[in-house]
Amino acid sequence: MFQSLDFSHERDLTVDDVLRRVESYYPDADFELMRKAYDLAEKSHINQKRSSGEEYIIHPLNVAATLVKLRMDADSIMAGFLHDVVEDCDVTPQEIEREINPSVAGIVVGLTKISKINFKTREEGQAENFRKMVVAMAKDIRVVIVKLADRMHNMRTLQYVSDTKQKKIARETLDIYVPLASRLGINSVKSELEDLCLRFLHPDIYYRLAEKVAMKKSDRDFYIGDTIEVIREKLLDHGMKSEIKGRPKHFYSIYKKMTARDMDFDQIHDILAFRVIVNNITECYKALGIIHSAFTPIPGRFKDYIAIPKVNGYQSLHSMVIGPQAERIEIQIRTDEMDEVAETGVAAHWKYKEGIHSGLTKLDWVEQLLEFNQNVPNNSEFMDVVKNDLDMGGVFIFTPTGDVFELRHGATPLDFAFAVHTEVGSRCVGAKVNGKMVPLRYSLRSGDTVEVLTSKNQTPSKDWLNIVKSPRAKTKIKQYLLKIERDAHKEAGKDILEKVFRTYDTSLKNLEKTGELNKAYQAMNCSNVDEMFINIGSGKSSIEHVIKAVPSLKKKFQEVEVDAEELAKIDQYSQKVSQAARRKSHRDNAVIVDGLDDIVVRIAKCCNPIPGDPIVGYITRGRGITVHTSKCTRMEQGEMTRTVFVEWNPDFSFKHPVNIRVVTHDKPGILSALSKTINSIGVNIRSALAKSLPDRKGSFIFEVEVKDYSELLKTTAAIESREEVISVDRV
Repeated sequence: MFQSLDFSHERDLTVDDVLRRVESYYPDADFELMRKAYDLAEKSHINQKRSSGEEYIIHPLNVAATLVKLRMDADSIMAGFLHDVVEDCDVTPQEIEREINPSVAGIVVGLTKISKINFKTREEGQAENFRKMVVAMAKDIRVVIVKLADRMHNMRTLQYVSDTKQKKIARETLDIYVPLASRLGINSVKSELEDLCLRFLHPDIYYRLAEKVAMKKSDRDFYIGDTIEVIREKLLDHGMKSEIKGRPKHFYSIYKKMTARDMDFDQIHDILAFRVIVNNITECYKALGIIHSAFTPIPGRFKDYIAIPKVNGYQSLHSMVIGPQAERIEIQIRTDEMDEVAETGVAAHWKYKEGIHSGLTKLDWVEQLLEFNQNVPNNSEFMDVVKNDLDMGGVFIFTPTGDVFELRHGATPLDFAFAVHTEVGSRCVGAKVNGKMVPLRYSLRSGDTVEVLTSKNQTPSKDWLNIVKSPRAKTKIKQYLLKIERDAHKEAGKDILEKVFRTYDTSLKNLEKTGELNKAYQAMNCSNVDEMFINIGSGKSSIEHVIKAVPSLKKKFQEVEVDAEELAKIDQYSQKVSQAARRKSHRDNAVIVDGLDDIVVRIAKCCNPIPGDPIVGYITRGRGITVHTSKCTRMEQGEMTRTVFVEWNPDFSFKHPVNIRVVTHDKPGILSALSKTINSIGVNIRSALAKSLPDRKGSFIFEVEVKDYSELLKTTAAIESREEVISVDRV
């Protein structure tokens, strides 16, 4: 049976104690090599003292002991012995690799790179160190587990440093290391670190809670013991054997409840937690039924993390019930294996008897952090993104096929779309939640089933940044917007240079042939010619810079002796061309026909397509091009060879008429109510037709003006939100 972990500082710990504990779960470990690693650490730290006055080697010993309690592999424990020798002593990574092995050396190097991070400040160097930590995590997750063990012991002995340093270390621990422990599923470390952070950040609150808990300890111990016996007897009555534990919740957990509910300690009643350990999953659910029949469950306070595990692998049944003496108590039901995973998280997946770990050196969310590292150029923004990403999700959302995604509280359908796939998010035009249309800003709740509606013509917009909550979605949207902006600047810069070079009787093509264009971008400190175009198009570099960077043009420029007024004219011309280049062609056409703008285009009345609908152009004799939706049944199948490629013009701004049929329960004033609903979202009604149907129902056809498919979805969602509405269809 897995036991709760105690991470207390051990003053008299020896290497023999550590190795003996390793042998209890990993008898085949290379103990000679482990002792060799310890000897190297002891020799390297000789004559060094800690702030407490103790020999420094007691710190690596305690770090290794913490890793043993988490049942980590031998390489991790040896890295615990050696984690400070590269940074604080004259030991090189090559020496560790030669004396011990490359794996241990790699972990120690990863730890050395992140050892001096100050997470709370925003200085470039510190943020860059944090990026190195992400890279180290991506290579081997054990780097972070050893770092957590190191931080655990430092927090355990934090009382020996100054108050200022205490608060600084406690704050960065709460900001980064606690969420990391949570993401790795190491709840024993997470809870311990939280309590230690509270002790040093808010000592008055911590010691007041400690006093309050201690005052009622005898009564509480009696209550816990009595409740454990009641639960055990109830389970035994049904032939179930179990192990039951009970304890007050951690101080930090109580503190969060007090803060969230704005209550004093005496007003918080649900501070006791009981854990029921049974043999298998079937018994978990059976035990839940027995407990719910014995105690009154509190509605809305049941969570099934067995059927839907947390992203860190945590599994358990959670239920809040009214226990003996009308006390609110939390009961967690799990198997022994689930209990071990809950305490040690990712560390529980290592296979020690084989002498190797299970290959779980990387996790999906670590890969996402590495992706952020590659795609977010600004260090400060990167740190903010990662901090938000470490904030564990709080709602479970289903796809129509039953797949589950865990998102953070407040997540929207747009967040869900990007969680499914970047392409799904980028093409999202709307969503149905539990079968009903909702706005993209809708806040999702646990258990919602979301169907994402997409269109190949949809692209991310800047407004989406105000809708999404997840770092992944924000990053993908920003990447797309940045690419669009860069492409626009590139084309603008290219156009400007082509026209300016023409005034010097040359061209981009000629200068590229002579190699002078390459000399120009190099002289301007650009990585390639495209970057030079972008700098010109965005106004970052002036035309004069380019002219002077091209040898042949520089000579002509100097011979002509262009004065300041002429230079101003060139810059003014540059700005004018830049603005012209950014304008999209065919601005006055809703539909672009194979890139042409002089073709007569008609919108088919039969299907009345609007921007966002997939469309096809049909050549009509004597009437130019007629545009239908791609699924329109009125197109003549025999004439399909007469189709032409057409696409919606993204720069065209025009309201398109579309008909909507609404069926409602027939009530007085319903037409007026529907009209107000449509007008309230800024959509104009061109006409409305109403009639009564059998069974006291009403049918309405509204002709409304919308700019695209997205606004149509917004309109139908607003109408569907009314209680009296039965259905909404486009006609």
